[in-house]
Amino acid sequence: MPKERLDPALLRLCGVLAVGAFAPLLDSTIVSVAVDALADDLGVPTTTVQWVSTAYLLAFAMVMPMSGWAGDRFGTRRVWLGALALFSVGSLLCACARSVESLVLFRTVQGAAAGLMTPVLQTIVIRACGGRGVGRLVAVVSLPALLGPVLGPVFGGLLLGHLSWRWIFYVNLPVCAFALFLAWRGVPRDRRQRASRLDVVGLVLICPGLTGLVYGLSQCGGQGGAGEGRVLLPMAAGVVLVVAFVGWSLRSGAPLIDMRLFGLRSFAATSVLMFAGGLTMYGGMFLLPLYCQLVLDKGVVATGLLLVPQGVGALAARVAGVLTDRIGPRSVVVTGLLLSAVATWPFAASVGEGAVIGVALFFRGLGMSAVNLAVTVGAYQGLQDSQVADASTTTRILQQLGGSFGIAALAVLLQRGGHTATAFAHAFGLTAALTVCTVVVAALLPGHRAPAPAPLATAGGRT
Repeated sequence: MPKERLDPALLRLCGVLAVGAFAPLLDSTIVSVAVDALADDLGVPTTTVQWVSTAYLLAFAMVMPMSGWAGDRFGTRRVWLGALALFSVGSLLCACARSVESLVLFRTVQGAAAGLMTPVLQTIVIRACGGRGVGRLVAVVSLPALLGPVLGPVFGGLLLGHLSWRWIFYVNLPVCAFALFLAWRGVPRDRRQRASRLDVVGLVLICPGLTGLVYGLSQCGGQGGAGEGRVLLPMAAGVVLVVAFVGWSLRSGAPLIDMRLFGLRSFAATSVLMFAGGLTMYGGMFLLPLYCQLVLDKGVVATGLLLVPQGVGALAARVAGVLTDRIGPRSVVVTGLLLSAVATWPFAASVGEGAVIGVALFFRGLGMSAVNLAVTVGAYQGLQDSQVADASTTTRILQQLGGSFGIAALAVLLQRGGHTATAFAHAFGLTAALTVCTVVVAALLPGHRAPAPAPLATAGGRT
């Protein structure tokens, strides 16, 4: 089957959006390697500095459910530009912070901006392409997600080795300025829809519900583990609120996020895979740097360089976009899951370092990125244009929750094992086993190429 030619205007749009997405993704990976530097300079313990990352995640989770409604109410172009500008302001404020309290506060500004950007980016792309060549376009806009984990540790190590920690936030400013310039010129104006009134009840339920879940999971790695009240109470409250939101959404005529999407088999399957993919992908991103530093005894820069093969494999996974467009997501996801599980096993077997580690990281990056790309494409098959915003928001929430759950579970496992080589082996083994288990769910994905619908006249939203 000949490859369908993509509209150059669509490729330019994806490139513009990719530049904007790069800043928050690079920022989050750089901040993760700066914890010790922040603790030393601000004169606070590491446990306090962890709130710099936790506050970002909480704000991200709090704002994300509103992205679909905001895009319909104000237009996705305006939301994208506004979120980019807000992230720039947040970065400048973080760079100028004089205490850990102010830094945590300003990180919530960054997190809120990123929480708007992530789902809106997907919505703009899916609506603009009208169902044609989704896999290849998603491969373009996902480049920042592939490059961030590779460049972040190396770039962060170089900055912290030669400059103040404040530069990990200053570097966002030129990137955001360039992204704003490109977006102003390159993101087309979309017609503002007559969006339904804001679902205040749904907002009151889902936003604190997700925040409680993310907060509880982020505290699992503390000294008391998962059994502490600061873990159980917010998680229990979060579960109750999220369940209440689901019930409200199914009864409401204009819910904040339409839970009826889960009635579609393909969307339900991709949602489970998004959660599982977040668990294994972000869990692996959490484990691998620690493994290199604590087990292989590598420094920050050496760790970043050691992880480069994983990034190379992730970049090579862009071919999965073409395959998904041609044969459908099922075969790509199943193959990617099995490949990433096999590539994770050497770490569970404690094979040490050397060529085996490099090869394993390459194929792990290839497999996980292929899965993430194909699942993203599969999430939109069979949906109407009016359902795209809800699908974007829902899948990103599930991926975020999966990542938080995976990191929390692995942190507890490492803590109980004393961060020894054996504990890491068990954690990697659990990750590989969970990856294999999700193959059963992947069998529910569409096993064929989705038919291309008629081009969309506008980038409209829900009516």
